[in-house]
Amino acid sequence: MKVGLFIPCYIDQFYPQVGIATYQLLEKLGVKADFPRQQTCCGQPMANTGCEQDAKPVYRHFVDTFRGYDYVVAPSGSCVYHVRKHYDVVEQTAQVQHVRQATYDLFDFITSVLGVTELPGRFPHQVGLHLSCHGQRGLHQANESEMTPVREGQLSRLLRTVDGLTLTELNRNDECCGFGGTFCITEEAVSARMGQDRVQDHVLNGTEVLTGGDMSCLMHLEGIVRRRQLPMRVMHAAEIFNAALQQPSKPVSTFVPGAVAAL
Repeated sequence: MKVGLFIPCYIDQFYPQVGIATYQLLEKLGVKADFPRQQTCCGQPMANTGCEQDAKPVYRHFVDTFRGYDYVVAPSGSCVYHVRKHYDVVEQTAQVQHVRQATYDLFDFITSVLGVTELPGRFPHQVGLHLSCHGQRGLHQANESEMTPVREGQLSRLLRTVDGLTLTELNRNDECCGFGGTFCITEEAVSARMGQDRVQDHVLNGTEVLTGGDMSCLMHLEGIVRRRQLPMRVMHAAEIFNAALQQPSKPVSTFVPGAVAAL
């Protein structure tokens, strides 16, 4: 299996530790991923601002970069959704169609392609899961509250298998964080209030570590956490699984605010 690792722009620039954790996690699961140095952006920022025609060269470069891989894996549901659903505006060559079909979100790849249903390791903290809109409603990674009251999805199931990890039960488990790419710029007041409401749900229900599969959403929520100086750590789920797999089994410890900062 030949796997290419795609790291989104904001992870590359602001959260490189997430890219490293993703690579290490895949390696621990038996996947030796390549990181093609010529990769750039998937083109989503330009398309979201109404400049999709200008993004076409970026789309073609993405295809040229990853066309030789069996799978393209990214720690971002929004980027994966964009490649799968928005690359229909360029000529549908065999290479374009292959890359669109072969591009997977990290956790979809782990569960659907690798067939992993549980991850060993230990992470003795209460974890609150934020479900991104692209991941949940675009890639159908979790149930939608307007369709069923059952709160379940690929990522939540994996998190529950980690020893010592308790998953927060939120009042509104699949509400949008308010980031929305350029929405947070054009409608900053609404975006900020939505983020504050999302964080408050986690605060009220005891979240110690806020996680998710999309660092763009987590970046927005982390800004609110920092401004309010809350005793809450924000980590991409790849970081949690990667850290958990390094931890020996031991009794559940009592959480002390800031204790997970060393992970």
